[in-house]
Amino acid sequence: MANRLFVSNRDESVRLFKNNFLEYFSHIHPATPVIIYIPAIAVISYFGFAKVHAVNGIPLFILGIFLWTLFEYLMHRFIFHYQPKTEMGKKIHFLAHGVHHDYPRDRSRLVMPLLVSIPLAILFFFIFTSLLVNYGFFVFSGFVLGYVCYDTIHFATHHWKMTSPLGKWLKEYHLKHHYVDPDTAYGVSNPLWDYVFFTVPVKDNIKEIKTGV
Repeated sequence: MANRLFVSNRDESVRLFKNNFLEYFSHIHPATPVIIYIPAIAVISYFGFAKVHAVNGIPLFILGIFLWTLFEYLMHRFIFHYQPKTEMGKKIHFLAHGVHHDYPRDRSRLVMPLLVSIPLAILFFFIFTSLLVNYGFFVFSGFVLGYVCYDTIHFATHHWKMTSPLGKWLKEYHLKHHYVDPDTAYGVSNPLWDYVFFTVPVKDNIKEIKTGV
C-alpha cells in the first residue's frame, strides 16, 4: 500500500479466502449495521432508562458518541495503518484494511463485517457496564450509534453523490485520505481528532481525481 494508492477504482471485489464460509462473510451489505444495531441501541437504551433518569442518561449517551469518535481515529491511525514487519502481519493488515485501500470502491467491503463488529460490540458492552454499571447502558448505546454513523458516512463518501455542503466536504475530506495522502485524514465521520493530533491533510485539489461517483 505504501507504493501505490489503489489497484482498482471500480466497484469490484478480490477474493480474500479460499474457504467459502469466510469469503462469504467477508462481504456485507452496507445497510446491515443500521438494520442490526439501531434496534439494539433502542433496546439497550430502554433498559437504561429503566435504571437511570434521563437527565443523567442523555449526557452519557452523548459521551458515548464522543468516545466513538476518538476510538474511530485511534483505530484507523494506529491499527488500520500500522505497518507490520512480518509476512503474517502483512497478511492480517491487508485483510483488515489494506484491501480497502487497494479496492476503495468495493461496496461489499466498505462496512465492518458482522464477524468482527458483533464480538467488538459485546466486548465494549461488558467494558462499559463493568466500569459504569447501569450508566454504561447509555455510554454503550451512544458508542454504537457513533459506529453506525461512521460506517454509513464511510459508505456514502465512496458511493453517494453527497451534494449538500456538509456532505461534499466530508466526501472530499475522506477521499483525500485515499487519493492524495493516506497518512492524513484518519477521521471519517468527523475531522475533530485530526485537528487535535495535527493530521489534517493539506489543501490539495481533489476534485480532479476520478472517483467514479
